[in-house]
Amino acid sequence: MTSNPAKTVLFVVFPNVKLLDLAGPMQVFADTSLGSTHIYDLVVASLDGGMVSSDAHLPVETVALSKLRNLDIDTLIVAGGPGAFAASENANLRDEVLHLAAKSRRVGSVCTGAFILAKSGLLDGRRVVTHWEYCDLLHDSFDEVSVEEDAIFINDGKIWTSAGVTAGIDMSLAMVTEDVGRKAALAVAQSLVCYLVRPGGQSQFSTTLKQQYQTSTGRFDELNAWIADNLTAPLSVDDLANQAAMSPRHFARLYTAQTGATPAKAVEAIRLKAACLLLEETDMPLSMIVKQCGFADSERLRRALMRSFKVAPGAYRKRFGQAQTDFKKAINSE
Repeated sequence: MTSNPAKTVLFVVFPNVKLLDLAGPMQVFADTSLGSTHIYDLVVASLDGGMVSSDAHLPVETVALSKLRNLDIDTLIVAGGPGAFAASENANLRDEVLHLAAKSRRVGSVCTGAFILAKSGLLDGRRVVTHWEYCDLLHDSFDEVSVEEDAIFINDGKIWTSAGVTAGIDMSLAMVTEDVGRKAALAVAQSLVCYLVRPGGQSQFSTTLKQQYQTSTGRFDELNAWIADNLTAPLSVDDLANQAAMSPRHFARLYTAQTGATPAKAVEAIRLKAACLLLEETDMPLSMIVKQCGFADSERLRRALMRSFKVAPGAYRKRFGQAQTDFKKAINSE
């Protein structure tokens, strides 16, 4: 009995590609096998071929896209990176991608590679995602594209898109699951020491921890710093208004207008940021974190984490803090 031929996965790159956008998904497909059976053949291509620069200053060897027009392609994946926006404006690159996408069973993008697919018209009418920093830009730039900003990856028909950087690994593992089953994909995930299905969405890596309530004018930056230094205080609107030397009503209106968040939401975000840092960097009991950060009880902290990150405190600490703790223990034991 003859085995099925290996599926060709074509990666499209461009100058100043993000290396991990390419290397992460490539490693997933390269590590996939069924016993001794080779599943995927990998090809990396660019518009003109040759060595292409990456953001990590490691050049990538590529073949010219024009030489692949007769290639039997199973999956086409466009990488992202700082150079993706310039690449999306290159009509010749878009034409090559369109031609190859039409003959591919499956088409995907990693991170900002979505902009190249969108500019080519391949995302029209599709549900998509990109890196959380660029979801608004993708939404504003392409009216026919439906952006779902919290997804790690989205599969809509033959089109797959993923969020930022390592989300390309998640997407590739899902593709492997679709092709050869969960068992083989799980083996790859275990080999790479990552989730087969990552819990939560990409919002866990974005806005809450960036103090989104700050403004370019800095109007309330001093007050926000005072809040962070007084987390155990009640921090009611009256307290904040008094600190800002304003009437409560005027303060609440102005603060919301300037920051885009109500005072109560901002206080919760500052409390949550402090709690996250303690969960990440210390072994402090949850009850002490709740008290130190000014939450009324552990349930309030849990709800705040679930709203922002879709994980409970214990899961957050395990995901973002335990690996660092284990690493420190390993170093200290040597």
